[in-house]
Amino acid sequence: MNDKIIRKEYLDQLKLLKDQKVIKVITGIRRSGKSTLLEIFRDDLKLQGVKTKQIQSYNFEDPDLNQDLNWRSIYEKISAKLATGVQNYIFLDEIQNVPEFEKLVDGLFIKDNIDLYITGSNAFLLSGELATLLTGRYISIHMLPFSFKEYVQMFPDEQNEDRLFEKYMANSAFPEVITLSKVNEKLSNNYLRDIYETIVGKDIAKRYEIRNEVDFERVIKFVFDNIGSPLSARNISNALKMGSNSIFHGTVINYLKYLTKSYLIYPVSRYDIKGKKLLTTNDKYYAVDLGLRNILLSNSPKSDIGHRLENIVYLELLRRNEGEIFVGKTQESEVDFIVQKMNGERIYYQVAYQVNDRPETLERELLPFKKIKDNYTKMLLTMDLVPEEFDGVKKINVVDWLLGKNRG
Repeated sequence: MNDKIIRKEYLDQLKLLKDQKVIKVITGIRRSGKSTLLEIFRDDLKLQGVKTKQIQSYNFEDPDLNQDLNWRSIYEKISAKLATGVQNYIFLDEIQNVPEFEKLVDGLFIKDNIDLYITGSNAFLLSGELATLLTGRYISIHMLPFSFKEYVQMFPDEQNEDRLFEKYMANSAFPEVITLSKVNEKLSNNYLRDIYETIVGKDIAKRYEIRNEVDFERVIKFVFDNIGSPLSARNISNALKMGSNSIFHGTVINYLKYLTKSYLIYPVSRYDIKGKKLLTTNDKYYAVDLGLRNILLSNSPKSDIGHRLENIVYLELLRRNEGEIFVGKTQESEVDFIVQKMNGERIYYQVAYQVNDRPETLERELLPFKKIKDNYTKMLLTMDLVPEEFDGVKKINVVDWLLGKNRG
């Protein structure tokens, strides 16, 4: 079961932050494991000797709680149950469902004996009034569906990691979807469809009063079908023209913002390496989960392998959180990803499915590196098994890289 997978990287962050006077904000797409993470953390607190009376947990997706979502009554209910003379641990799940939740969070935070943890399924949680109110008083932990390392743990009887990776590329990485897929593929697909419809229908279309849901879905499909390709609102608008039926590019801008804020897609800006400046047009977009992409597109899950692999590498870079991620532009070519670290160092990544049997592909992938004159680490991630080095560029097997190991 997915609740046996201890998401160590996230859990370790919570352990480090325990009892620190900051609000712990766990964000991420629905069903990525936020509630399960907090459940595991609460169990860990009890193992450390924290009494049950010191812990209060509220999930605002619960229909019973949804009957009374007045922030003040919730505040008074929590305050009345606080244990005296000891630290209290308060967990507020899907807090964005509470109107004026900022007042609830702020009221609890200023109490001396509360260690506060909140979760939310869209980025508006940390925008606007709450961000202003809590500046310098919170730390955000962003959760994604399972990494490949976590995915492997779900299949302890499968010893062939390369075969598992082919499966990982073709399917969803949501914890519960993986669990259901072991029981019945149809059940897992239905669950995945429900996730998608909840995000698009409830979190976006209803909240932002989107009137033309057909056009909205056309934009989603277009972006999902073009992951890893430079896109702008204008070229999306132009591509989706159907006779007299067109989508105004300003509307597309709004749709892209909504999709980004709900964590369905992640934009990556392009960076001019030689000119040392960000480019303001033609961002690239990546999907939070390839399984979600599958249910919307008629493409085979095994099609477009290059961009799928690129998507997986991007999400892994996001998980590792080593710095800002950009697409690198150098003259007439591009580097798939640049990770700009806080200390000023960089790591460059190119991603290609296979290059060993195609000298022209290898040459194409190495070309952008040759135009970069600095001495920072340069990596070419592929499915080829044997690691090699070309003029300082390290070619590494992507499965090994994802698992954090070197192949023999």
